Amino acid sequence: MKFLHLTFHFEYSDPMERMLDKHGVTDFVRYPMIEGKDCDGKHFGTQVYPGNVAVIQALVEEESLSDLLDELRAFRDEKRTRHHLRAVVLAVDDHF
Repeated sequence: MKFLHLTFHFEYSDPMERMLDKHGVTDFVRYPMIEGKDCDGKHFGTQVYPGNVAVIQALVEEESLSDLLDELRAFRDEKRTRHHLRAVVLAVDDHF
């Protein structure tokens, strides 16, 4: 079991959720429209710093992780405007 932490611009929430569904990730937590900073600058939901960041956190089975990461990477690399997408994977112990 791995812990997946995704950060991305809020407007990409639907594609992120579709990718998780496609790879069998049925449980996740999404923090929508939070403030953040990435390669495109600050995103504080204001006129000065428009936009918001979203975070998805999920436990992912190791056998589906590689394909999911490949799809996320392809999504990011498809357009320059998606280069802010970040995926962090950590090993975890799932106790129940």
